[in-house]
This record gives sequence, structure tokens and C-alpha cells, in this order.
Amino acid sequence: MNSLHIKALSLFVLTSLVVSSCGAADSSAVALPMENRPNIIFILADDLDGRLNSIDYMQNVQDLLVSRGTSIEDYFVTTPVCCPSRATILRGQYTHNHEIYNNYSPDGGFVKFNQTKEEDSTLAVWLQSAGYRTALMGKYLNNYPYTDNREYIPPGWSEWYSPAKKNAYDGYDYVLNENGALVAYSPNEENYFTDVLSRKAVDFIARAGEDDTPFFLFLTPLAPHEPATPAYRHLALFSDLTVPRTPSFNEADVSDKGPGLSGNPLLTDAQILEMDNLYRDRIRSLQAIDEMIAELINTLDQTGQLENTYIVFTSDNGFHMGQHRLYSGKEFLFEEDISVPFIVRGPGIAQNKIISGYLSGNVDLASTFTEWAGVQPPTFVDGRSLVDLLAGSPILPDHWRQAFLLEEYRLGDENFPTPTYSGLRTSQFIYVEYGEGFVELYDLHNDPYQLENLAPNTDPATLKYYSDWLEALHKCSGDTCRELEAGFTIP
Repeated sequence: MNSLHIKALSLFVLTSLVVSSCGAADSSAVALPMENRPNIIFILADDLDGRLNSIDYMQNVQDLLVSRGTSIEDYFVTTPVCCPSRATILRGQYTHNHEIYNNYSPDGGFVKFNQTKEEDSTLAVWLQSAGYRTALMGKYLNNYPYTDNREYIPPGWSEWYSPAKKNAYDGYDYVLNENGALVAYSPNEENYFTDVLSRKAVDFIARAGEDDTPFFLFLTPLAPHEPATPAYRHLALFSDLTVPRTPSFNEADVSDKGPGLSGNPLLTDAQILEMDNLYRDRIRSLQAIDEMIAELINTLDQTGQLENTYIVFTSDNGFHMGQHRLYSGKEFLFEEDISVPFIVRGPGIAQNKIISGYLSGNVDLASTFTEWAGVQPPTFVDGRSLVDLLAGSPILPDHWRQAFLLEEYRLGDENFPTPTYSGLRTSQFIYVEYGEGFVELYDLHNDPYQLENLAPNTDPATLKYYSDWLEALHKCSGDTCRELEAGFTIP
């Protein structure tokens, strides 16, 4: 029996242990003794890409976060869709474990998250139990709130400001649930959604500076999500920008891509023009977030809290615009959709540093934030803490995660909840299986734009190895996820 078969056998033994252990996880968190717990500000943009250069046009992000903090280059989302990603952040679980498969009821969205009582054990609940003042400002989960209970506030939040009526995605003319009271914002320039969040966040930070209570601020604006409405003051900016014409933009040959993609026609000039216009609006809409970040840091500095505050900036999922002939969107397992910016500034975090070669993702945020806060998270958490990695502690790459699980579920799939497509992202390869049995394999070192699918010419034993590894990870939970991610050598 060769080494590959031995690995596969070990894989199936471990898988059986995973299955037998599922359902036994503890949902409680434990606050550990700790002095001077740090503040945490978590800024989550909506649909912000990590591969189309958008943050290059955010000067405050560059000057105040990137240059003053640490970025993780290999940071991904396990499911590139808003609600599953946000559930992963709040619970520290892969999508197959929290089972918020998409944005809509009955298989996803706020309603399912609420009805399954997953709200009773989230990052907010855990931090609040350790004495944190917690606040959510902005988007929560898709299809929040209930239409007959728009004042509802989930457990764990000391303060709450979230869209409850009308359409805040338009930037103007919406209603917020503000700590249980519905407050209407007329479509005036000063009521631009990101600006309102910024003022509320500044006020929250200023009030927090008046006592010794640590805080967790989850700040979640809607930009650059479509329609990507900019503030009036930014409408004329970046008039010459166009979508980056990467090698995969309007790809010449997509015949090696999966079902539903290989037959896509070339994008038309009209479609490309529409994407260029959207790209400009996305960058414009991000300017208010960029200004907000400067305001937050200035307020922290003025109130003496900056040196004891972690600031984390990332997105719920990435975004593609023309790659592989795809019109603007997400939900695929290409790099543009799964890769997002991840930047941290705070105590003990090196300045102007980029970490590469260490696979990380949104499943790790709960473990990271709880370790900063001195909280032991529940045993159901699948992710791993990034604290030592961000602090510069020596970690050998082969002692870290060797594969990051990707999973995408869609309504209408006859095999639901089997993923429509799923995959593994390693430091060099991305392996993807479609529900119809089609397989993609890309060597990202030699083909970073995923132009050539290597699967048809790859040794079947290698493909089976990846497939078996993927199947096992789809059954993992808690510790077994971390064991499976780290327990393999990439062939």
C-alpha cells in the first residue's frame, strides 16, 4: 500500500471519529481571569473585493491600518455569500455546522438563525458575559427583522442600531431599530447611511472612554454592496476608473470551466460599460467608510483608548467583475469571490507587515476575538485563533492549517443541502467539485488567475486524495476540523 492510500485510510478513520463526536459540543463560553481587557472594533464591509484593488483607493485604510498594522494575504471566506459568512463570523463555524446555507428562509437568513436558537450563543453573547459592552451598528443578517417585530434585538447586544424598514442599501431614506425604537431617516445629505453609522460609532467610543468597561463594536456598513450608492460629496470622484482588466477578465476560453460557466458567451461592450460604472460607484461608496475609519481612530486617540484597542477591517465576501466571463457578483469559488482584505491594528501588532503562506479565514474570527478578550469559546467552534500569528510568534507553516474549506449552497439544487460546489484552498492549489461531478484544479503559483483547469490531466489518485479530504472536512466539527485541516501533506 503506497503512502497516498495510507493517508486516505487514515482520513476515513478520522472521518468516522468526526461523525461519532458531532452533537456533543458545549454551547457555553467561559470568561477567564484577565486584567485590562482590550477593546475590539470590527469593521465588516459588504461585498468588498480582495483582488480588484478597491482598498488601494481608500487612503485612510492605507495610512492608518495597512501602514500601522498587519495584513493577512491568504485570508478567505468559507462561503462567499452574505448571510452564511456572517453566521460563520458570529458562531466560528463552517457553514455545514451552523447550517445557515444562504440568505433566505427556510434554509438561511435571519429567520432560521433566530428560530434554531443559534443567536443564543454567539460572539456577542460570549463577550458580553465577560463584561464587555457590545454594540452592533449596521447590517445584521439578511432579512432581519421580522415584519411583525421590527424592534427585536438579538441576545448579547448592549446597544443596537440596525436597518429595520425601507431599503438602507440605497444609502438614504431608511428606518433604524435604535435600541428598540424605530427611528426614520429622511433622504437628506446628512443622513447618508455610512455617515450616520460613523457618528453613532464615534459617540459610542467617546462614551466608552468615560469608564473602564471594555467594548466590542461590530460596525457593519453596506458599502460597496449594490447599488453602491455614494455619498453626494463623492459622486464626481474617480471618473476615469475601470474594472481591472486582469488576464481572466472576459476570458478568451472558458471551455475548461464547470457546468453553467463553460458555455457563457463573451461579455458584451454594454455589459463591460455597466461594470465599469458599477466599479466606479463601488470605489466612491467606500470613501465614506474610509473617512469613518479616520474618525474612529481620531476619537480613540483623543479619549486615550487607541493603544488598548484592536481594529479589524475585512469583508463578508469578495466580488467578481468580468472574470471568467462572469457578470458582477459573488457565490463562486474563484479567488475574486473567496478572497477579501484582512487588516488588523492594535496592541502588539506589527506595523506595515504582510503575513503570507498562512491560510486563514472568517471561521477564525470568533476564536481570535475571544482570545483577545480572555474568553474560552464553546467547543462547537471550528476555527482557530490568529492571535499568535498576528503577534509574530514563530509558527512553522507545516504546523498551520494546510487547507481551508469552501462550500456553496444554492436554492433549487435537487441535492440540497449537499453543496452546489465545494472545494479546498491550499497555499498553492484550489480544488473544486461541482454537484454534477465536474472537477476543477488550479495551480495558483503558476496560474494565479485560474485560466487553466489542470484536473483533466491530473493523476486520478491525486484527485481522489483531494476529494476524500474534502469529504471528510464536510463532516468535521470543532477540534476535528482543525485536525483535518492540518493533518495532511499536499501532494
